Amino acid sequence: MKESRLTRRDLLALSAVAAMTSGCRHSAGPAAFTLGICSYTFRKFPRADALAMMKQLDVSIVSVKDVHLPYTLSPEELVKAADEFRAAGFTIASAGNTDLKDEDPAKLRRYFEYARTAKIPMLVAAPTHSTLPAVEKLAKEFDIRVAIHTHGPEDKNFPVPKVVLDAIKGMDSRIGMCMDVGHSTRGGADVVAEIVNAGPRLFDLHMKDLKNAKEKDSQCEVGEGVIPIVAILEKLRDTGYRGSVNLEYEINSDNPLPGAQHSIGFLKGAVAALAS
Repeated sequence: MKESRLTRRDLLALSAVAAMTSGCRHSAGPAAFTLGICSYTFRKFPRADALAMMKQLDVSIVSVKDVHLPYTLSPEELVKAADEFRAAGFTIASAGNTDLKDEDPAKLRRYFEYARTAKIPMLVAAPTHSTLPAVEKLAKEFDIRVAIHTHGPEDKNFPVPKVVLDAIKGMDSRIGMCMDVGHSTRGGADVVAEIVNAGPRLFDLHMKDLKNAKEKDSQCEVGEGVIPIVAILEKLRDTGYRGSVNLEYEINSDNPLPGAQHSIGFLKGAVAALAS
């Protein structure tokens, strides 16, 4: 099993950050955000096995994918299943990614009923521009936040942060963005700058890394690629971001735990360096 520790390259980078934040440079204090995990990382495993592996990451926040909390469950089954996450020590911060593309508002409603029943405060979602008004109306009615997920250049609706932010300008404060740093980078976005541009509309962040900034299949362990992980975390801290940074490790799906452990280890080390 791959050890979940930082490489020499990682340590040098983090030491440089610590040096910057401890001397003449003003520090904004410790980070207010929390580290979490997307259960999609363990999508090939049933809920009990996924929970057992997620517990080994020593994080308390989870964004739940429907493979582990199906939309088809009865209300009683849904409550029981959601409580399994809480009994394991997790706070369910969000559910998704949830497809909100249906033009029928009644069909969109079922996802908000699902979130309310499971006591989940936010849907990470994939609407279209045409369904967004109906989604906003439901978010207000149910008092459930919706974080529109950036899906990269393959997505004709919301590929990058700017498209999301332009579309939701002036909308209810419960409509915001989940920035996937990998997909957004592939779409050409400056993900560090987009944290500032999003301001309070940044509800959630999916963390991953890439060996090549343009290639979807180049995903790697966090800290081993070209995405500026430390700069992202530093900007989140400096802007007072209070959401979660959820690792979404999409590779090695048959055995994701070692890579997830390494990635979470890097993120924890980076957060510790920023707090020094």
